[in-house]
Amino acid sequence: MNIKTSAPGKLMLFGEHAVVYGYPCIVTTVSPRIYVEVEKTSGLLKIDSPQFKDTRFVQETVKLFCEKYNVNNNLLIKTHSDFSSQYGFGSSSAVTVATILALSKLFQTEISKKEVFDLGYKVVINVQGVGSGFDIAAAVFGGTIYFVTGGKVIEPLFVKNLSLVIGYSGVKADTSSIVKNLEFRIHNSESEYKKIFEKIGKIVEEAKISLVKNDWKTTGELMNKNHRLLQELGVSTEKLDKMCHAAINVGAFGAKLSGAGGGDCMIALASSNKIKKVELAIIKAGGEIINVKCNI
Repeated sequence: MNIKTSAPGKLMLFGEHAVVYGYPCIVTTVSPRIYVEVEKTSGLLKIDSPQFKDTRFVQETVKLFCEKYNVNNNLLIKTHSDFSSQYGFGSSSAVTVATILALSKLFQTEISKKEVFDLGYKVVINVQGVGSGFDIAAAVFGGTIYFVTGGKVIEPLFVKNLSLVIGYSGVKADTSSIVKNLEFRIHNSESEYKKIFEKIGKIVEEAKISLVKNDWKTTGELMNKNHRLLQELGVSTEKLDKMCHAAINVGAFGAKLSGAGGGDCMIALASSNKIKKVELAIIKAGGEIINVKCNI
């Protein structure tokens, strides 16, 4: 029996970094997905993952699943992705969730969404050593969600017509090293960073309301504020700042880096009649436009 499943990637809207320290964030899914095929074999575990050299997440998922549900790992697992792992769309979390879903179907195991989240979060912590779990939650629950570290709160938000432009800076960011580097700096100046995280937390609470209301002007202003605080944290780059500035200059409601920073992506919120202008401005600033749908 051959089982096929998939899970979506994610994009952080508000609250990155602060979420690692117990503050809320808002994350949305993107249209590219990761697909996993699983079948039982008579031999040892084999993972066929041509697009990803790093198979640790699949290996750890199989290990934990087999231990938890007392099944054997004589399996052939194949993965395929719609998107490049160079973008920070949470490919590791998506492949983890898709693998859990595939294994639960293959072994006919009843598993709730929260149980999928809990198992997936454990995989991420075991492999990376750091992480808040928001990307696992996005892959499990889909759409746009309000999330608190470790899945203490996973609340779907009903957001309509989220019109985002995504710009890639051309630099692949190493999320776990950026998070660990920030952790090191926080130890030396805890109260200063706590103030920043508290401000980010307040922005997330306000954005939770403005997004559901389709109040794009307020949402854009909150994005700008969130980006300035990420600059204070020292995780933005000159290139990301330039791309955000360019988008706002041609009429975007707001713009910010999305994810760990240090490169990777930025996002701009714009009305449909300004999308092309914003895209061109980001390209002129040296960015690359990634055409994906959000809030899927």
